Amino acid sequence: MYAFTYERPSTAAAAAQLADAGGKLLAGGQSLLPSMRLRLSNPGQVVDLGGVAELAGIRREGNALVIGAMTRHADVAESAEVRAAIPALAQLAAGIGDRQVRARGTLGGSVANNDPAACYPSAVLGLSATVVTTKRQIAADDFFLGMYTTALEEGELIKEIRFPIPRKAAYLKFKQPASRFALVGVFVAQTDAGVRVAVTGAASCVFRHAGLEAALNQSFTPQAAAGVKIDASDLNSDLHASAAYRAQLISVQAQRAVAQMA
Repeated sequence: MYAFTYERPSTAAAAAQLADAGGKLLAGGQSLLPSMRLRLSNPGQVVDLGGVAELAGIRREGNALVIGAMTRHADVAESAEVRAAIPALAQLAAGIGDRQVRARGTLGGSVANNDPAACYPSAVLGLSATVVTTKRQIAADDFFLGMYTTALEEGELIKEIRFPIPRKAAYLKFKQPASRFALVGVFVAQTDAGVRVAVTGAASCVFRHAGLEAALNQSFTPQAAAGVKIDASDLNSDLHASAAYRAQLISVQAQRAVAQMA
């Protein structure tokens, strides 16, 4: 690990100021700290968000569930508010990593990092959530740009994420057994604007599947999902699974998610 200085601000404004000056933000540390240990990252200055109380918490606002960026996975999984409003989101959080990861990892850290196999991005995209930062509000459809790439600007912090409460939702994940990341994860939501289907783990970035959405908007049945051909040409292929296998998993997980919501 390279030498670095450590800051622990108590406000989001102070953290943003340090980030603007080049500090590297530390949320749960599940991605940053391992990369620092391997000397793949040399931040120079680490800005720990753990002392910013305003960035954590869960609350209901009208027809939306608002979750602070520094809210731990375990807190989302165990929240009675989340379980009542969006059970699929609580179940998703409960299936991330192991107990230790869930105790340290945060919603904002996962979304900002945008790992191609992370679970939370599929919920943000599938529920058409809004990412609220220290500078603006970003719609989910505009937030995820590519592998480990988002619309966040230098020094911009995620403050909270606003999840519209869907009519129904389900998340099905086929785990990579060693890491417990999603080999393929499919989040299906019935919203007031129609069905949304978000896929993680299968490509270089989380994405919506237009074909599945169109079919399920016509007929919300497992059979309708099964009738959609999943194109494997842009999907990942590695030692864990071929692109064709991931395409099949997308279909199967989508069918199971729809069946679970029936």
